[in-house]
Amino acid sequence: MSELTDKLKEVLTAVLPITFIVLILHFTVSPLDSTMLYAFLIGSVLVIIGLTVFLFGINQGLEPIGHGVGNAITRSNSYAVILTVSLILGYFISYAEPDLHILAKQVDSVTSGQFDNILMVVAVSIGIGVMMTLGMLRILKDVRLKFVFTGAYGLIFVLSLFSSPDFLAISFDASGATTGAITVPFMLSLAAGISAMKKDSKLSEADSFGLVGISSTGAILGVLIAGLFLKGGKLTGALPETDLYNTSLLETYGSKLFHIAWESFLTLLPIIIVFILFQVFFFKYKRSKVINIVRGIILTYIGLVIFLLGVNGGFMAVGAQLGVQLASMESKFPVLLVALLLGLTTVLAEPAVHVLTSQVEDITGGSVKRNLVLIFLSVAVGLSIFMSALRTLIPGIQLWMYLLPGFGLSVLLAFFVPDLFVGMAFDAGGVASGPMTATFSLAFVQGVAAQVPTADVVADGFGMIAIVAMMPIIAIELLGAIYQAKSRKASGPAISKERSKGGRHG
Repeated sequence: MSELTDKLKEVLTAVLPITFIVLILHFTVSPLDSTMLYAFLIGSVLVIIGLTVFLFGINQGLEPIGHGVGNAITRSNSYAVILTVSLILGYFISYAEPDLHILAKQVDSVTSGQFDNILMVVAVSIGIGVMMTLGMLRILKDVRLKFVFTGAYGLIFVLSLFSSPDFLAISFDASGATTGAITVPFMLSLAAGISAMKKDSKLSEADSFGLVGISSTGAILGVLIAGLFLKGGKLTGALPETDLYNTSLLETYGSKLFHIAWESFLTLLPIIIVFILFQVFFFKYKRSKVINIVRGIILTYIGLVIFLLGVNGGFMAVGAQLGVQLASMESKFPVLLVALLLGLTTVLAEPAVHVLTSQVEDITGGSVKRNLVLIFLSVAVGLSIFMSALRTLIPGIQLWMYLLPGFGLSVLLAFFVPDLFVGMAFDAGGVASGPMTATFSLAFVQGVAAQVPTADVVADGFGMIAIVAMMPIIAIELLGAIYQAKSRKASGPAISKERSKGGRHG
């Protein structure tokens, strides 16, 4: 019960700030329709309950499975087994991710079928499978993360020269959509399971991170390569009309429940199948441990359904409506201020962010505090949404003007900060762009874009997740640089003290 209470407190501090911001806006500059407001408030309660149960379930279910699979395939000492398991796992975990299907359907509808949703899901899933396999081999072969990311982003840069701005935006958004609430905890625990088998504890600590970041580059590469084979002009689209005005609250949530429950089950299905197969052939866990893991999976599923129901039922329409109302005001200051505040708060309600920051603190033995990582992530995502809103308001700002120097800087910084922070940073880029950002913040920016005559709902809206995936990388690498500088400063006096002792004894 104490663990559950701790999770609830953690979630309340994450979700309540977003609720307060929306309520303040409702009673001041941006009043909402009463049905929309009530749907949002119910959604907030569901998000709090769902996220609490989900995080509690992850600890009991998904983390032990990921650790076990990582340990088992490492013990096999067979590269054929590692390659096969990684490719299959990477593909099916990505294919089952609901966020990816939502994004693919959005892209299909707004492009009038120019980029088919099944083609996009398959291209992204193949990319994830290939890059996740390379990420696993990197851990086993002790290849430095900075070299892997330099190669991956170098290839992305070359392919982007031959791609349209629309495909560039969609490709980076896809990398955010695939690193969802289930994928991230499983990949993190898988990497930790493989890394734990290493004798060198320092290497093991650093190699526990980076797999999510490497895998997410596969999504970008998959879309960019698919785009080279697709012929067509510019992708066009419009903001979908919200139907909350004409539906009751029961219809708003009831119509979504079965669909979300089914998609959440499909998301967990690949991991359930993997657990059954590994339990039969490798794990052979005792009955009590199997019962604990099954209970964890059930809690994870229930929490995910409740969380996604709250997000999709009450958050998306409110985000879009706030964007439209604030962008229609004469002064552009309110829309930019709210964009910054929304970014600062929504990232704190991302399920995968809590999983990542908790694992950072656990693996580093508390030397890197999770609250400090959360502050850096919060500021990074706040600036991301602010930059996205600014891009919709100023026609001259193109997406590549952010991405080229941003990802260039992130790769450059990788050569100057500890490997632990490099892996952590690129993983953070994926986890920050989860379901809360992909619904509430994306809807807000698309609402702004729909109201600004010079903006494009497709290029400006979809490009937002690309910026959200980039800024946390730079933020965590800067945290790594500060951490390294402090460590050197602290070790300096200790070394000189030892030397002076040695001099006196001599």
